Amino acid sequence: MNKGRLEAFSDGVIAIIITIMVLEFKVPHGETLADLQPLWPVFLSYVLSFVNVGIYWNNHHHLMHAVKKVNGRILWANLNLLFWLSLMPIATAWMGENHFASMPVVLYCIDLCLCAAAYTWLQASIVQHEGPQSAVSQALGSDLKGKVSLGSYVVAIPLALWGLPWLAGVLVALVACIWFIPDRRIEKMLAGE
Repeated sequence: MNKGRLEAFSDGVIAIIITIMVLEFKVPHGETLADLQPLWPVFLSYVLSFVNVGIYWNNHHHLMHAVKKVNGRILWANLNLLFWLSLMPIATAWMGENHFASMPVVLYCIDLCLCAAAYTWLQASIVQHEGPQSAVSQALGSDLKGKVSLGSYVVAIPLALWGLPWLAGVLVALVACIWFIPDRRIEKMLAGE
């Protein structure tokens, strides 16, 4: 199957996810800068989520660029990723509205963990379909960056549960920082072909 529809659908869903997140902002009552102060947790959670969703979109784009064709398993793995990403606006809003309280941060970290697991499944489905000598397989290698990210999200969950949501948030932000520069493994592999 051609990959074009998968890419177009994924781009559309991710654009809608970002739009839903920004719609959570409520216009403050008042006209001074001080009236914006109550929005800082909502804004901070939005920025963190926008960056995370943007990272997934960017890496998904690179990944799909290297894919030749897709099959049913890849389509389902991609839908699984989009499902967990689509829950990001709920987790983001709850976390921001509750000023990064423990349980909302736990839910947010669980969602990020499931997004990372879904992305890992998508990569594995592509490698299985295209083979170990494919561009994707060669570029991913051992995928240390992906494993560290998933492990960090897993660690962030109990941190938030144990009353350290700020530390869980720092860990999530650090993971975003390591992915902020797009994963160039696939670009390098394709440039060498």
